[in-house]
Amino acid sequence: MTAATHAPAAVEVPRHHAFGRFCRAYARRPAGLAGLGLLVAFGALALAAPLFIGDDQLNVIRVDGPQLSPPVDGYPLGTDQAGRSVLLLVIWGARESLSIGIIATALTVVLGSTVGLLAGHYQGRVGQGLMHVTDWFIALPSLPLAISLSAVLGQGAASITIAIAVTSWTATARLVRAQTLAVEARPFIERARALGAGNTQIMIRHVLPNVMPLILVSSTLTVASAILSEATLTFLGLGDPTSVTWGSMLQAAFAGGAVTAGAWWYLIPPGIAILIVVLGFTLVGRAVEHVLNPRMVGR
Repeated sequence: MTAATHAPAAVEVPRHHAFGRFCRAYARRPAGLAGLGLLVAFGALALAAPLFIGDDQLNVIRVDGPQLSPPVDGYPLGTDQAGRSVLLLVIWGARESLSIGIIATALTVVLGSTVGLLAGHYQGRVGQGLMHVTDWFIALPSLPLAISLSAVLGQGAASITIAIAVTSWTATARLVRAQTLAVEARPFIERARALGAGNTQIMIRHVLPNVMPLILVSSTLTVASAILSEATLTFLGLGDPTSVTWGSMLQAAFAGGAVTAGAWWYLIPPGIAILIVVLGFTLVGRAVEHVLNPRMVGR
């Protein structure tokens, strides 16, 4: 009874120590802390946006601001062609852009990790078939494929999310497969097989925990590319025309004649927001990679 009671605690302690070591190692990387600070700031603004941004400030019918006005009192970043505050549009657009990027990344990582894990564990016909499918997707140009899928599925955030996931999982699959092959070549996998462990038990309990650091790094870096893909597809007019995203702001600015009118305040803020968020995820991903990859220690 006593041994069974204290067994879970003995397992949890190393995990807490490992997490503490990870946090301390991450804290020693200023670039990673800067990226994390940027993401926390944008995430907090996106979550708190409904508290200080009302429908009257975003609805083109109800808003009463000056049209395409440069930055003035009350409008720090100016207004768009409908009279809406560009600053409020950038803050509200973070909600849709970040949510699409994160959800698309989650789908990408789940699909790519599953394919890579199965292809690395089953090295026969199953593994070869999965890698043939992966190579086929790699050979296809990702942007035209994403545009085609979005056009077929229809305009909206869901179609863009699916299109990004379908065209972005191959890199994760190849990384996970390579790491799975390396892990399954270790002696403890042979001992697990000798003790009667099945394929599912080996993949979930022995291989997956050793592949998770690579998946974490890949997912952090994939969010940045997913946000760029979302902005690209929305800019091309494949997003929901009623929602506000950074890509839709750029598309509306070009369609509304902001370039010919010299309305720089309408074009630059969403582009800078995309740049900052992508930079934040990239810095966080690189820092996590340096912490979790022993080969990069000291570089």
